[in-house]
Amino acid sequence: MAGTETTTNRRRFLLTSGAALAASGTAWALPGQRSGSTSPAAGHRPADPRPPLVRPRVRRAAPYGLTTLDTAARLTGGSGYRRIVSGPGWPLVVRSELAATSPGRRDRRTPLACFVQFTDLHIADVQSPLRTEFLRAGSPGSWRTQEALSVPGAVSLVEQVNALDAGPHTGRPPAFVMSTGDNIDNHSSVELEWFLTLMSGGRITPNTGDAASYEGVHNCGLPLYWHPEAALRDQDKQRGLPHIPGYLHAAMRPLTSPGLRIPWYSTPGNHDDLPGGCLSPQDPMLRDYITGGRKLFSVPDTDVAAYARVLRTGDDPKGTVLKDILQRNATRARTVTADERRRMFTPHEYLSAHLDPAHAGAGPAGHGYSENHLDSDQTYYSFAVAEGVIGISIDTTYRSGHYEGSLGSGQLDWLERTLAAHSSRYYDADGRPVRNIGADDAHILIFSHHHSPSMTRRRDAARTEERRHDGEEVIALLSRFPNVAAWINGHSHVNRITPHPHATPQRSFWEINTASHIDYPQHARLVELADNHDGTLSLFTTLIESAAPHRTDFDDLSAVGLGSLYRELSYNAPGLAGSITGATGDVHEAMAGTPADRNTELLIRRA
Repeated sequence: MAGTETTTNRRRFLLTSGAALAASGTAWALPGQRSGSTSPAAGHRPADPRPPLVRPRVRRAAPYGLTTLDTAARLTGGSGYRRIVSGPGWPLVVRSELAATSPGRRDRRTPLACFVQFTDLHIADVQSPLRTEFLRAGSPGSWRTQEALSVPGAVSLVEQVNALDAGPHTGRPPAFVMSTGDNIDNHSSVELEWFLTLMSGGRITPNTGDAASYEGVHNCGLPLYWHPEAALRDQDKQRGLPHIPGYLHAAMRPLTSPGLRIPWYSTPGNHDDLPGGCLSPQDPMLRDYITGGRKLFSVPDTDVAAYARVLRTGDDPKGTVLKDILQRNATRARTVTADERRRMFTPHEYLSAHLDPAHAGAGPAGHGYSENHLDSDQTYYSFAVAEGVIGISIDTTYRSGHYEGSLGSGQLDWLERTLAAHSSRYYDADGRPVRNIGADDAHILIFSHHHSPSMTRRRDAARTEERRHDGEEVIALLSRFPNVAAWINGHSHVNRITPHPHATPQRSFWEINTASHIDYPQHARLVELADNHDGTLSLFTTLIESAAPHRTDFDDLSAVGLGSLYRELSYNAPGLAGSITGATGDVHEAMAGTPADRNTELLIRRA
């Protein structure tokens, strides 16, 4: 149906509705599973071609697909600045690496849970003095052209989730949103306030420093950066980025988030805990610099190379190299308006902000955290996903400063105890079966920011007494519990779904890694869990985009228009440094993942 509607009509609806995709009460039939889709890997079996007895129907606000099963962003043009339009949806891929398919499972299926994952929103104060945009001189992908629009882009995603009445495969309404970290970008109090307001509802003014003018790189006069309003022939305009009068005023303009209509939970990422996602938040010089009135827009190439080198190795968590660069180039820094709202926050303040009744939104109070967490500044917890389904949110960050992840021994022990509390049968570290009489059996979903490849055993200087544990050790622990269904995470900014098989099939599980909402393709993921009543479970993963129209109108600087521009600029931004190598377009298309990493049915053996 989406393909028959014009972009103009869609934009008109969004602009006149007052809130993008506000519910209209109209029912629209959701397409069923794609028959004949197969996994690309050897051993995958075709989807059961028989239709379900009852197709779930979703009440839709407008005749446009709300998931990428129906329609997905598609690129036009082959070189230069590429435009985005609506394209066909992506098919369902059945993945049977961990359990075989069986005929008729759709007829027997019982829905168990449905929820949405946000990850890597990176809500950003782009005028912060502590940002290191100058690294772009060494790698174009070190600065994002689109990041000034992170707030309207995220508001559009909230609006899309609010329009989702039911999952496409189970008909069950989403019960909550889990945001798996890097919710903000600079470990800044004002960004945390914006994120909490975004999720719970309220007015946001995405501007700091001078209330009347922009003081960041977009108008600094250096051709290193995109100047949307100036005639300057900067390096991005040479690549085809547009000239957009009024862009900066629109990007700083106040807007209102409707807030999620369903409860939401929060998991911390390295950018939530650390300035720049990798620096020590306790450093006095950095604490003063982020709230101060001086900002560096460029540094010598030797300094760019020196800082890029320590970022790659991660061997300077105290930020010694960066501090030296800031001091050595103090005379190059420009005067900007100091702003105390940019201050860094402690773990205790992070928890207190989530517990603030002003940010309660649709709940739950604390969004996973409770008053008890304040006593120890503990940022991990368990919660009820649905009847018979438990979620466990773990904190994988290094508090002393590093972009990689790990778990300390204390948290790993807590995770093992929590898993055991919901498992009547599991295996000890030596592989011996354990009977846990009286345990409340449940299907278990793990949530974290870091994915398993990004977790190391690096020592955490903030917790020197604790041994750290990497992703392989977490995988080994989870595989001891046959009722673990999936580990759901972010950090990579890439869609990737990985099976973790075990010689005992019931001890296998899936790792679901979802792309970010700051970089293309700007996805979130709808997850549904169902019991097939044949000894298997099905995990359905369906990617969703924001509510903003695919096609961008450079003259439309409304909140809706900025949401569209946010997506299109993110595709046309140079590839991210340190992520995937390749040409600009190839990088971002690769981040969307293969069809087997997008809309899937993941089969798993029941315990």
